Amino acid sequence: MAGLLKYQAKDGMWRQVVNDPKAWKESSCTGMFTYALAAGVNHGWLRGRAYRAAARKGWLALCRHLDSKYNVRDVCILTEHANNWAYYLSRPKQTGNLHGQFSMMWAARQLWR
Repeated sequence: MAGLLKYQAKDGMWRQVVNDPKAWKESSCTGMFTYALAAGVNHGWLRGRAYRAAARKGWLALCRHLDSKYNVRDVCILTEHANNWAYYLSRPKQTGNLHGQFSMMWAARQLWR
């Protein structure tokens, strides 16, 4: 998780290709990473302010990615494996895709604890 912290964007999001600063910001991975950070802090596996701060920052970024009906925006659709960088960068985005919705719910549950 320490390695993941350095790839969090200033606004709290993570990117479609995590280590590519040119890749678009993606909501489902942000939700999953926020959940994992919060769970790690809650269970005592991750210690230190940096993890708690990153989880909070991820949560606030996710909240800014909700539309007026509480659908999560900028969720990558199902991605298969490819040996082509452009494939990952050109994946379509959806609003309300369930893996984005659920990752935000998982994060909310951990942050609520």
